[in-house]
Amino acid sequence: MTLYPFSPSTDAHVDLSSQDAFNNGAPFATFARMRRDDPMAWCPMSNDDKGFWSVTRHADILALNRLTDLLSSARGIRMEDQSDEEYEARKTFQETDAPQHTAFRALVGKAFSKASVAQYEGQIRAIVDDLLDQALELRECDAVKLVCRQLPMQMLAQIMGVPDKDAAWLVEKGDALISNADPDYTDFVIDKVDTAEYRFLPFRSPAAVELFDYANTLIARMDAGEEIGVLNLVRQMTRSGHQMSNDEFRNFFCLLVAAGNDTTRYSLSATFHALANDPALLAQIKAPDFAEWDLAADELIRWASPTSHFRRTATRAFEWKDKRVEAGDKVVLWFMAGNRDETAFDDPFTIDLTRKPNHFLSFGQGGPHICLGMWLAKLEIRIVLQELARRVKAMEQTAPHSYLRSNFIHGIKSLPLRITPQ
Repeated sequence: MTLYPFSPSTDAHVDLSSQDAFNNGAPFATFARMRRDDPMAWCPMSNDDKGFWSVTRHADILALNRLTDLLSSARGIRMEDQSDEEYEARKTFQETDAPQHTAFRALVGKAFSKASVAQYEGQIRAIVDDLLDQALELRECDAVKLVCRQLPMQMLAQIMGVPDKDAAWLVEKGDALISNADPDYTDFVIDKVDTAEYRFLPFRSPAAVELFDYANTLIARMDAGEEIGVLNLVRQMTRSGHQMSNDEFRNFFCLLVAAGNDTTRYSLSATFHALANDPALLAQIKAPDFAEWDLAADELIRWASPTSHFRRTATRAFEWKDKRVEAGDKVVLWFMAGNRDETAFDDPFTIDLTRKPNHFLSFGQGGPHICLGMWLAKLEIRIVLQELARRVKAMEQTAPHSYLRSNFIHGIKSLPLRITPQ
């Protein structure tokens, strides 16, 4: 497949702590070297923060992700260091361990189950058809702006129960949060300006202030007895008698707005990029006998790997791969590297739309923090593939694409395409 016009870095010694390391694509050469020579590698930070262990082999990532008593999520999921006060102010349920994480996840898990999400198929297909109508009428467009960003944004509004007119604003603020290293999305770039003033806000971003205000209006409406999408669920009492505080709800809301859009968006942008640059893939899904839609969606999510990594923190000293990890050390699980591990996937640098089995790691498989929205993401990508196969004759990339500036969320943020209708 042609990665027009950018190819992933061939530098086998990229500084993985740098937000610029992924500007031209993922540093797969560095990950390949680490898997081969040093699969549990100590990496320094480019700022003054403490270094971290990089885990790059598929089997190690799966195994360590399960050892929640040894590796905690309760010190943050990104590389940056946080004080105790910052962590307490900013944490979401992603940054908690059992039993707190288990209890709150149980409250919302049913709403995002495979069966529950399947009920949205008609709504998703209607949105996709409308977006493709626009793309096919224009013939040339930025597929990320017109389709990949719009679909998860519109579905997020429906699931949360907020007005459709608010969706674009919410996603804009969510981008400023989770894409806080990219100057296209925020004026407060985390490694370029002093963000200490916002250290007690999610992602150290002032956009959280506006999202907090929005969340406060939702809290008031729910306190008045109004049912608002799935949001009421997270404010119910857990079995242990604990209820999410208003501060915890505001942080959860910020997480839902940010993570609920970005990862699906970048899986979709990778999908459009692949189909536009490898006509054989589009021809394959257009074949009358093609029926492996779920396998195809899984493979494209593996290929995209939108969440590059999650960080964990060692609760006590232990040894792994002949390395001694000390209590308090940061351990970074590179899901993206595991998704290209030659020992876990045959020909991992090729897209195989019928790959089976496909033990990809894009959703954080193996641990309790597996992505809450994975079934929704799979369904959205499956439906997009089906509608592209039905309605599109050809796709061609017409100009260079660009990547998000981030070592945490990876994806194509701009993708100019020419789309020919069937």
